[in-house]
Amino acid sequence: MTTNTNIETKIESLIQDMKPLKSAEERYKWIIGEGKKLSPLSEEQRQDKFLIEGCISRAWLVPEKKDSQIHLFADSESMIVKGIMALLLRVYSGETGPTILATEPLFLREVGVQEHLSLNRRNGLASVIKQIKMYGIALQ
Repeated sequence: MTTNTNIETKIESLIQDMKPLKSAEERYKWIIGEGKKLSPLSEEQRQDKFLIEGCISRAWLVPEKKDSQIHLFADSESMIVKGIMALLLRVYSGETGPTILATEPLFLREVGVQEHLSLNRRNGLASVIKQIKMYGIALQ
C-alpha cells in the first residue's frame, strides 16, 4: 500500500460500501449499479486508442491530466466490466502517477470482486489495471 491517505480513504470507503454484500449476486448487482453511475463517454473519447486490449467486450479507458492528477473516464459494452471499471476509477482517478503506481488493487480481492470472474474476465481486469498503471507512468 502507499502512504497517500487520500487513496487509502477511498479504498476504505469502497470496502465499507461492499462489506454488507454477502453473496456474489448481491455484489454483482451493486457493481453493475456503480457502472450505471458513470457518465457516458463522448464519441471523441470512444477512439480505438483508448480501447483496452485483452477485454472480451469493448471497453475504453480515457486519461486526462489536470495539474499533477490523472483523471480517468471509462465505459464498456458489458455492464459488469463497466461496473468493475467504475470501482477502479473510484480509487485511482484523481491521483498522481506515483500514487497510482504505488497502489496495488488488493482491495478487489478483499471485497470479493475477483473470486467469481471467469478466466476471460480476470484477464480483462488485469488489462484494465495494466492500462491504469501505464497511464500513471506516461502522465507523471
